[in-house]
Amino acid sequence: MRRVLMDPLLGEPWTLSPSVALRPERFGALAYHFGNRKLTFLKRPELVAVVRALGDQPDVRSALDAAGVPASQHAAYAAALRGLAASDMIRPRKESV
Repeated sequence: MRRVLMDPLLGEPWTLSPSVALRPERFGALAYHFGNRKLTFLKRPELVAVVRALGDQPDVRSALDAAGVPASQHAAYAAALRGLAASDMIRPRKESV
């Protein structure tokens, strides 16, 4: 029997940091943080859709679903979102939608 471990991040509410601007590009988007001056390339349009949906959805899983990300890819997207969180591009949201 195979066990699938669920990432707790998927059940948490997150949002785009208020200090971050997203600029659409052909490959996805550029994310610029005006506070720490970091520039991040979001190289998948699906990831951009997820990041944009975070603030409108009750949790990360719902944002992934709203962006059309298959459940089989949720773990990979959770890892990408953790990377964005490490540089304060996204942050935990205190209240849920």
